[in-house]
Amino acid sequence: MKLLAKFNLILLVVFGIGGVIISQLAYSYLLNNAQSETQAQAQLMLDSAKSIRDYIGNDVAKLLENTPENKTHLLPETIPFSVANTTFDNLRRSNSAYANYTYIETALNPTNPEESPLEWQRELINQLRSNPGQPQKTGVHGQSVYIAHAITATQDCLKCHGSESTAPPALINVWGPANGFGWKLNEIVGAQIVSVPMSVPVAAARRAWLQLLLYLVGMMILAILALDAAVYWFVIRPLKLVSDTADRVSRGEKDVPGVRVTSKDEIATVAASFSRMQVSLAKALKMVEED
Repeated sequence: MKLLAKFNLILLVVFGIGGVIISQLAYSYLLNNAQSETQAQAQLMLDSAKSIRDYIGNDVAKLLENTPENKTHLLPETIPFSVANTTFDNLRRSNSAYANYTYIETALNPTNPEESPLEWQRELINQLRSNPGQPQKTGVHGQSVYIAHAITATQDCLKCHGSESTAPPALINVWGPANGFGWKLNEIVGAQIVSVPMSVPVAAARRAWLQLLLYLVGMMILAILALDAAVYWFVIRPLKLVSDTADRVSRGEKDVPGVRVTSKDEIATVAASFSRMQVSLAKALKMVEED
């Protein structure tokens, strides 16, 4: 096996082992980073939904509560839950980056029974109720990561959910008097939940990882080509000059020019030693011929 082939084999082994180690560390880092970024986006969406909900409850609903339409019909624009969900759905439809995100607003005693929480959501709400000092919780359910924020009953909430007698007639006409009443001031009654499948950060990390691998392979190929050129120019080429000169001398050629290497490394030392040996051999042959 030639010197350059041995050198390339060593480089492939070293780069291969290093590449495997780097790729595994990079994948772990990229996955953690993608999960953090996904949670940050979910947090932003949750904060946006909360702001929309507060704006509807504190401002829009007050502007519309005395309109004739609101007294006879339940206007969706006055319902924080409805507006938050509609805004979130519009975002998902308009931006594919958020297509896999879901927004749920649920309560232990909702006006609409269809909005009752699932079992894990009920447990989550109860955990928030048990820790009122920590109104937000992040966790994993199944194959999804979620961020949940507690819904606390305010004085404005009690206008509709305090008791049947004080509830707007339009609300009673639509949903009836059976559900959604009895809320108490400052009580945690539900949760806003934004969730996203774990496949989203995993897919993002995998895309970045594959791109990184492509760059690593490209850099490895360029590095091997550059090192091969350096080895050939600074090692193999001077050694080949020494070898060719030695062959000519061994065949008895006379006046073979000496090897000239301009560098000041070990190869130059070998070439200089060979040149001295060549001169000494020529002198010895000349003395023999004279005798």
